[in-house]
Amino acid sequence: MNAQSPISLLLNWRLHLIVILFSAIAEWIGIQSIPIANAKLLFLPLFYSFIFCLFLNPNIIGSAQKVINKKSAAIAAPIISIAILPFIAKFGTLIGPAIPKIMDAGAAMVLQELGNLGTMLIAMPIAVLVFKMGREAIGATYSIAREPNIALISDRYGLKSSEGIGVMGVYVMGTLFGTLYFALLAGFLASTGWIDIRALAMACGVGSGSMTAACSGSLAASIPDMKEEILAFAGASNLLTNATGLYIAIFVALPFAEWFYKKLSSQQTRALDTQSKADQSSDEVSKNA
Repeated sequence: MNAQSPISLLLNWRLHLIVILFSAIAEWIGIQSIPIANAKLLFLPLFYSFIFCLFLNPNIIGSAQKVINKKSAAIAAPIISIAILPFIAKFGTLIGPAIPKIMDAGAAMVLQELGNLGTMLIAMPIAVLVFKMGREAIGATYSIAREPNIALISDRYGLKSSEGIGVMGVYVMGTLFGTLYFALLAGFLASTGWIDIRALAMACGVGSGSMTAACSGSLAASIPDMKEEILAFAGASNLLTNATGLYIAIFVALPFAEWFYKKLSSQQTRALDTQSKADQSSDEVSKNA
Protein backbone atom coordinates (compact mmCIF):
# COMPACT_ATOMS: atom_id res chain seq x y z
CA MET A 1 0.00 0.00 0.00
CA ASN A 2 1.21 3.52 -0.81
CA ALA A 3 2.71 5.01 2.35
CA GLN A 4 1.13 8.35 1.54
CA SER A 5 -2.38 7.09 0.88
CA PRO A 6 -5.21 8.46 3.06
CA ILE A 7 -5.90 5.01 4.51
CA SER A 8 -2.30 4.46 5.61
CA LEU A 9 -2.19 7.94 7.15
CA LEU A 10 -5.45 7.32 8.98
CA LEU A 11 -4.14 4.02 10.34
CA ASN A 12 -0.98 5.68 11.68
CA TRP A 13 -0.51 3.96 15.06
CA ARG A 14 1.09 7.06 16.58
CA LEU A 15 -2.02 9.10 15.83
CA HIS A 16 -4.35 6.66 17.58
CA LEU A 17 -1.98 6.16 20.50
CA ILE A 18 -1.78 9.90 21.10
CA VAL A 19 -5.59 10.23 20.99
CA ILE A 20 -6.04 7.40 23.51
CA LEU A 21 -3.27 8.70 25.79
CA PHE A 22 -4.48 12.30 25.82
CA SER A 23 -8.11 11.22 26.31
CA ALA A 24 -7.13 9.07 29.29
CA ILE A 25 -5.11 11.87 30.89
CA ALA A 26 -7.90 14.41 30.30
CA GLU A 27 -10.52 12.12 31.86
CA TRP A 28 -8.19 11.44 34.78
CA ILE A 29 -7.91 15.18 35.47
CA GLY A 30 -11.70 15.46 35.31
CA ILE A 31 -13.85 18.56 35.59
CA GLN A 32 -12.12 21.43 37.37
CA SER A 33 -13.39 24.93 38.11
CA ILE A 34 -12.06 28.37 39.01
CA PRO A 35 -14.36 30.61 41.14
CA ILE A 36 -14.98 34.05 39.61
CA ALA A 37 -17.11 36.29 41.85
CA ASN A 38 -20.43 34.46 42.24
CA ALA A 39 -19.80 32.25 39.21
CA LYS A 40 -17.19 29.73 38.18
CA LEU A 41 -15.27 28.88 35.04
CA LEU A 42 -15.53 25.18 34.21
CA PHE A 43 -12.69 23.23 32.59
CA LEU A 44 -13.85 20.01 30.98
CA PRO A 45 -11.65 17.15 29.72
CA LEU A 46 -12.19 18.56 26.23
CA PHE A 47 -10.19 21.64 27.26
CA TYR A 48 -7.19 19.61 28.40
CA SER A 49 -7.24 17.49 25.25
CA PHE A 50 -7.28 20.64 23.15
CA ILE A 51 -4.27 22.09 24.97
CA PHE A 52 -2.34 18.81 24.81
CA CYS A 53 -2.93 18.48 21.09
CA LEU A 54 -1.72 22.02 20.43
CA PHE A 55 1.76 20.96 21.53
CA LEU A 56 1.77 18.09 19.02
CA ASN A 57 0.26 20.02 16.12
CA PRO A 58 2.98 20.27 13.44
CA ASN A 59 1.25 23.33 11.97
CA ILE A 60 1.82 25.20 15.24
CA ILE A 61 5.03 23.64 16.58
CA GLY A 62 7.37 22.56 13.81
CA SER A 63 9.34 20.09 15.92
CA ALA A 64 6.12 18.11 16.50
CA GLN A 65 6.57 16.63 13.02
CA LYS A 66 8.93 14.13 14.63
CA VAL A 67 5.85 12.58 16.24
CA ILE A 68 2.98 13.42 13.84
CA ASN A 69 3.50 14.77 10.33
CA LYS A 70 1.28 17.41 8.75
CA LYS A 71 -0.51 14.94 6.46
CA SER A 72 -1.53 12.76 9.39
CA ALA A 73 -2.71 15.80 11.32
CA ALA A 74 -4.73 17.04 8.33
CA ILE A 75 -6.48 13.72 7.74
CA ALA A 76 -7.37 13.46 11.43
CA ALA A 77 -9.41 16.68 11.36
CA PRO A 78 -12.44 15.34 9.41
CA ILE A 79 -12.66 12.38 11.79
CA ILE A 80 -14.00 14.79 14.43
CA SER A 81 -17.29 14.82 12.54
CA ILE A 82 -17.46 11.01 12.71
CA ALA A 83 -16.48 10.94 16.38
CA ILE A 84 -19.37 13.16 17.44
CA LEU A 85 -22.00 11.21 15.47
CA PRO A 86 -22.98 9.06 18.50
CA PHE A 87 -23.52 12.24 20.49
CA ILE A 88 -25.66 13.74 17.71
CA ALA A 89 -27.62 10.48 17.54
CA LYS A 90 -28.27 10.78 21.27
CA PHE A 91 -29.74 14.22 20.59
CA GLY A 92 -32.30 12.56 18.33
CA THR A 93 -33.41 10.13 21.02
CA LEU A 94 -33.92 12.96 23.51
CA ILE A 95 -35.77 15.42 21.27
CA GLY A 96 -38.88 13.22 20.92
CA PRO A 97 -39.73 12.87 24.62
CA ALA A 98 -38.95 16.56 25.18
CA ILE A 99 -41.18 17.88 22.37
CA PRO A 100 -43.83 19.29 24.81
CA LYS A 101 -41.15 21.31 26.63
CA ILE A 102 -39.62 22.41 23.33
CA MET A 103 -43.05 23.52 22.09
CA ASP A 104 -43.46 25.53 25.28
CA ALA A 105 -40.45 27.56 24.21
CA GLY A 106 -42.62 28.74 21.31
CA ALA A 107 -41.33 31.62 19.24
CA ALA A 108 -37.99 31.64 21.07
CA MET A 109 -37.05 28.32 19.47
CA VAL A 110 -38.37 29.19 16.01
CA LEU A 111 -36.80 32.65 15.88
CA GLN A 112 -33.52 31.82 17.62
CA GLU A 113 -31.65 31.84 14.30
CA LEU A 114 -32.25 35.60 14.13
CA GLY A 115 -29.75 35.83 16.99
CA ASN A 116 -27.07 36.12 14.30
CA LEU A 117 -28.36 39.63 13.63
CA GLY A 118 -27.86 40.51 17.29
CA THR A 119 -24.22 39.46 17.23
CA MET A 120 -23.74 41.35 13.96
CA LEU A 121 -24.96 44.55 15.60
CA ILE A 122 -22.06 44.23 18.02
CA ALA A 123 -19.37 42.72 15.79
CA MET A 124 -19.82 44.82 12.64
CA PRO A 125 -19.27 48.26 14.28
CA ILE A 126 -16.18 46.93 16.07
CA ALA A 127 -14.81 45.47 12.83
CA VAL A 128 -15.42 48.60 10.74
CA LEU A 129 -15.01 51.48 13.21
CA VAL A 130 -12.41 50.06 15.57
CA PHE A 131 -10.33 47.67 13.45
CA LYS A 132 -10.91 49.62 10.21
CA MET A 133 -11.85 46.50 8.26
CA GLY A 134 -13.23 46.80 4.75
CA ARG A 135 -15.73 44.44 3.15
CA GLU A 136 -14.03 41.58 5.00
CA ALA A 137 -16.33 42.60 7.85
CA ILE A 138 -19.36 41.42 5.86
CA GLY A 139 -18.07 37.86 5.51
CA ALA A 140 -16.71 37.81 9.04
CA THR A 141 -19.82 38.98 10.90
CA TYR A 142 -22.91 37.96 8.94
CA SER A 143 -22.89 34.40 10.35
CA ILE A 144 -20.97 31.94 12.48
CA ALA A 145 -19.05 31.05 9.29
CA ARG A 146 -19.65 27.32 9.00
CA GLU A 147 -19.61 25.35 5.75
CA PRO A 148 -23.02 26.49 4.38
CA ASN A 149 -22.09 30.12 5.08
CA ILE A 150 -18.78 29.72 3.27
CA ALA A 151 -20.62 28.21 0.30
CA LEU A 152 -22.96 31.22 0.18
CA ILE A 153 -20.10 33.73 0.25
CA SER A 154 -18.22 31.70 -2.37
CA ASP A 155 -21.27 31.77 -4.65
CA ARG A 156 -21.99 35.48 -4.17
CA TYR A 157 -18.49 36.96 -4.07
CA GLY A 158 -15.87 34.21 -4.48
CA LEU A 159 -13.50 33.05 -1.74
CA LYS A 160 -10.68 35.25 -3.06
CA SER A 161 -12.79 38.36 -2.53
CA SER A 162 -12.67 40.53 0.59
CA GLU A 163 -15.88 38.92 1.83
CA GLY A 164 -14.35 35.47 1.21
CA ILE A 165 -11.26 36.37 3.22
CA GLY A 166 -13.49 37.53 6.08
CA VAL A 167 -15.62 34.39 6.23
CA MET A 168 -12.60 32.08 5.93
CA GLY A 169 -10.79 33.92 8.71
CA VAL A 170 -13.70 33.37 11.10
CA TYR A 171 -14.08 29.77 9.90
CA VAL A 172 -10.45 28.98 10.71
CA MET A 173 -10.63 30.67 14.12
CA GLY A 174 -13.89 28.88 14.87
CA THR A 175 -12.40 25.54 13.90
CA LEU A 176 -9.34 26.08 16.08
CA PHE A 177 -10.88 27.76 19.12
CA GLY A 178 -14.68 27.79 18.70
CA THR A 179 -15.31 24.50 20.48
CA LEU A 180 -13.07 25.47 23.40
CA TYR A 181 -14.62 28.95 23.65
CA PHE A 182 -18.16 27.57 23.62
CA ALA A 183 -17.40 25.05 26.34
CA LEU A 184 -15.84 27.64 28.67
CA LEU A 185 -18.44 30.35 28.03
CA ALA A 186 -21.41 28.01 28.46
CA GLY A 187 -20.14 26.64 31.76
CA PHE A 188 -19.43 30.13 33.08
CA LEU A 189 -22.82 31.60 32.11
CA ALA A 190 -24.64 28.58 33.54
CA SER A 191 -23.00 29.15 36.91
CA THR A 192 -23.98 32.83 37.06
CA GLY A 193 -27.73 32.24 36.93
CA TRP A 194 -28.12 35.35 34.75
CA ILE A 195 -29.71 33.46 31.82
CA ASP A 196 -32.29 30.69 31.78
CA ILE A 197 -30.55 27.36 31.22
CA ARG A 198 -32.97 26.53 28.38
CA ALA A 199 -31.95 29.72 26.57
CA LEU A 200 -28.30 28.75 26.95
CA ALA A 201 -29.08 25.26 25.65
CA MET A 202 -30.78 26.75 22.59
CA ALA A 203 -27.78 29.00 22.06
CA CYS A 204 -25.61 25.88 21.79
CA GLY A 205 -27.30 24.93 18.51
CA VAL A 206 -25.28 27.04 16.10
CA GLY A 207 -25.06 24.64 13.17
CA SER A 208 -21.74 23.08 14.20
CA GLY A 209 -21.83 19.58 15.65
CA SER A 210 -18.59 19.91 17.60
CA MET A 211 -19.51 23.31 19.04
CA THR A 212 -22.99 22.12 19.99
CA ALA A 213 -21.56 19.03 21.67
CA ALA A 214 -19.00 21.03 23.64
CA CYS A 215 -21.48 23.72 24.67
CA SER A 216 -24.28 21.37 25.73
CA GLY A 217 -21.82 19.03 27.43
CA SER A 218 -20.52 21.92 29.52
CA LEU A 219 -24.06 22.95 30.46
CA ALA A 220 -24.98 19.39 31.37
CA ALA A 221 -21.89 19.17 33.59
CA SER A 222 -22.92 22.42 35.29
CA ILE A 223 -26.50 21.28 36.00
CA PRO A 224 -26.58 17.45 35.95
CA ASP A 225 -30.24 17.33 37.04
CA MET A 226 -31.28 18.97 33.77
CA LYS A 227 -28.92 17.02 31.53
CA GLU A 228 -31.54 15.41 29.29
CA GLU A 229 -33.53 18.63 28.92
CA ILE A 230 -30.37 20.58 28.06
CA LEU A 231 -29.32 18.08 25.40
CA ALA A 232 -32.84 17.99 23.95
CA PHE A 233 -33.04 21.77 23.61
CA ALA A 234 -29.52 21.97 22.17
CA GLY A 235 -30.24 19.19 19.69
CA ALA A 236 -33.54 20.70 18.55
CA SER A 237 -31.92 24.11 18.21
CA ASN A 238 -29.07 22.70 16.15
CA LEU A 239 -31.53 20.83 13.94
CA LEU A 240 -33.55 24.00 13.29
CA THR A 241 -30.38 25.97 12.62
CA ASN A 242 -29.27 23.48 10.00
CA ALA A 243 -32.75 23.55 8.44
CA THR A 244 -33.34 27.31 8.43
CA GLY A 245 -29.92 28.87 8.91
CA LEU A 246 -28.99 29.07 5.23
CA TYR A 247 -32.33 30.68 4.31
CA ILE A 248 -31.95 33.25 7.08
CA ALA A 249 -28.43 33.96 5.82
CA ILE A 250 -29.55 34.37 2.20
CA PHE A 251 -32.67 36.47 2.70
CA VAL A 252 -31.99 38.32 5.96
CA ALA A 253 -28.46 38.23 7.38
CA LEU A 254 -26.38 38.87 4.25
CA PRO A 255 -28.59 41.70 2.87
CA PHE A 256 -28.65 43.29 6.32
CA ALA A 257 -24.84 42.97 6.56
CA GLU A 258 -24.47 44.75 3.22
CA TRP A 259 -26.76 47.59 4.33
CA PHE A 260 -25.18 47.88 7.77
CA TYR A 261 -21.67 47.93 6.32
CA LYS A 262 -22.58 50.79 3.94
CA LYS A 263 -24.02 52.79 6.84
CA LEU A 264 -20.95 52.25 9.00
CA SER A 265 -18.57 52.96 6.12
CA SER A 266 -20.28 56.25 5.30
CA GLN A 267 -20.14 57.21 8.97
CA GLN A 268 -16.43 56.36 9.06
CA THR A 269 -15.83 58.40 5.89
CA ARG A 270 -17.60 61.41 7.37
CA ALA A 271 -15.54 61.10 10.54
CA LEU A 272 -12.31 60.97 8.52
CA ASP A 273 -13.37 64.00 6.46
CA THR A 274 -14.17 65.95 9.62
CA GLN A 275 -10.81 65.01 11.12
CA SER A 276 -9.02 65.99 7.90
CA LYS A 277 -10.70 69.41 7.84
CA ALA A 278 -9.83 69.93 11.50
CA ASP A 279 -6.20 69.08 10.80
CA GLN A 280 -6.12 71.49 7.85
CA SER A 281 -7.59 74.28 9.98
CA SER A 282 -5.04 73.58 12.68
CA ASP A 283 -2.21 73.77 10.11
CA GLU A 284 -3.50 77.10 8.75
CA VAL A 285 -3.71 78.55 12.25
CA SER A 286 -0.15 77.42 12.94
CA LYS A 287 1.11 78.99 9.70
CA ASN A 288 -0.65 82.31 10.40
CA ALA A 289 0.80 82.33 13.89
